[in-house]
Amino acid sequence: MNYPNGLAFSEEIMKEVQDKFLYVNEDKFVGVRLFFDNAGGSFRLKKVEEVFSELDAIPDCPERIHKMALYLQDVQKKGEDDIRIILNAPESGSILTSLTASQLMFQMVGTIAENTVGTNIVTSVLEHPSAFDAASYYAEKTGCELRVAQSNKVTGGVDPETVAALVDENTVLLSVMYASNITGAIYNMKEIIRQARAKKPDLYIVVDCVQHAPHGVIDLEETPVDGINFAPYKFFGYRGSGIGWVSERVAKLPHHKLAGNAANVWELGSPAPAQYAAITTIVDYVCWLGGKYITSTNRRELFVEGMTRIKLQERALLHRMLEGTPEIPGLRHIQNVKVFLDYEDLTTRDLILAMGFDNLGYTEAVREYEKRNVIVYDRLSSSIYSKRMLESFDMDGAVRVSPLHCNALEDIDKFLQVTKELARL
Repeated sequence: MNYPNGLAFSEEIMKEVQDKFLYVNEDKFVGVRLFFDNAGGSFRLKKVEEVFSELDAIPDCPERIHKMALYLQDVQKKGEDDIRIILNAPESGSILTSLTASQLMFQMVGTIAENTVGTNIVTSVLEHPSAFDAASYYAEKTGCELRVAQSNKVTGGVDPETVAALVDENTVLLSVMYASNITGAIYNMKEIIRQARAKKPDLYIVVDCVQHAPHGVIDLEETPVDGINFAPYKFFGYRGSGIGWVSERVAKLPHHKLAGNAANVWELGSPAPAQYAAITTIVDYVCWLGGKYITSTNRRELFVEGMTRIKLQERALLHRMLEGTPEIPGLRHIQNVKVFLDYEDLTTRDLILAMGFDNLGYTEAVREYEKRNVIVYDRLSSSIYSKRMLESFDMDGAVRVSPLHCNALEDIDKFLQVTKELARL
């Protein structure tokens, strides 16, 4: 908070960071290009790909007692520990894995909804379909009313009091995301939890953290919820896995499991050690970055510092994108360019921005960017992934721009030059 406009990496650290990622500045089809679609799937760490390939090649079953099996068990245990490092999750509760974070959301919501007495489920209009549709599906299945908190058309998020107003003693579940994947607005999760549980102290709360996890610190001690998920493919990792955690009281609710396992076990089938090794590699990277700024042997402390520096770097990139430099104007100052749901307080924003042109349609603008080797994405009201959220803001679409911390300030300047050119078409 001492750097409301961010604090960029030094040139030395910027170079080291970029060297750890694949395809930051070019790909095999386009050549040199800007990839500003990390909200759809982030840059991958080189080491993640190496470690995953090495571990995935091992044929041994981890559920054995020979040396390789024991090694694979250690890999899994380290990965589970590092999931708790990312979330600052207590040792109680259970870790969940699936092919996608969306599958986990349905699993968590369904388990709570089908085993809790009540008359309503609360969510928000800005939820990703995996969260909103899970709440809607199980509300209908259990005969509950679905209550939907509306968005704030100034901040681009959802206000705590708006959410809490829908909660009562008969609320089965509150499902709310950590940050908008359209506007980048970060919700005041601490206050949402406080106000909601003031209405119902034992309220179950589930949080979709897929969009926010790569951009900021998550701390389940400060924001105690009953379920949370994230996706490694948006967190410098790989596709093919969703990660979740549920509190002990949710873990023990009736759920799909093998009859012989303990009540709180959610794992089904043989584990995939390579997936866990990749998580450890992601945490290793963030801790390495944190170690550039503090001296500590505590892995969580290093991780928090690394994520804090990522947040500051990305805030500096966002400020540069909005305000520009004396040489090139920012998006706020280019004629024919609109920044949707622009908000002055950048401490409430992840590095995601919605914009448009007076002279170009959204899809047309995306194609024009592509012609100039800039990859962005259009979010349209015709898409099931965007319709509900956009309409809550009285919008029919936007060009979504989502760099990552491994982009440099110079990348933002190049983007602004291209944007200025498009605004003159």
